[in-house]
Amino acid sequence: MTRIYKLLTRAEWVAAEARGLFEGSAVDLADGFIHFSTAGQAAETGRKYFSGVPDLVAVGFEAESLGDGLKWEPSRGGDLFPHLYGPLPTALAIEVRDVALGADGAPKLEGLTA
Repeated sequence: MTRIYKLLTRAEWVAAEARGLFEGSAVDLADGFIHFSTAGQAAETGRKYFSGVPDLVAVGFEAESLGDGLKWEPSRGGDLFPHLYGPLPTALAIEVRDVALGADGAPKLEGLTA
């Protein structure tokens, strides 16, 4: 199994859980898919897109549970990133982890399960 992560604010996750679906952040909706990162990609994603953003969570999913809507596509530096085309059922989450910010404002994402 391959664990992948969605970084988002706690408020976004709580709202999604109340609906049972996460349909995407503003960036996801603009791009037409939900962005995920692997454990190895998450720190750079956090630094690049979430520095200074308080009250973050990293929500973990088993990639294989997301079905045919999950595509691995080239992105930053040619790495393959997981992108979900369609809504994300919150019940598939296997981990919700609080993310602290470091002294430099970057999210601290060490220790994510690969």
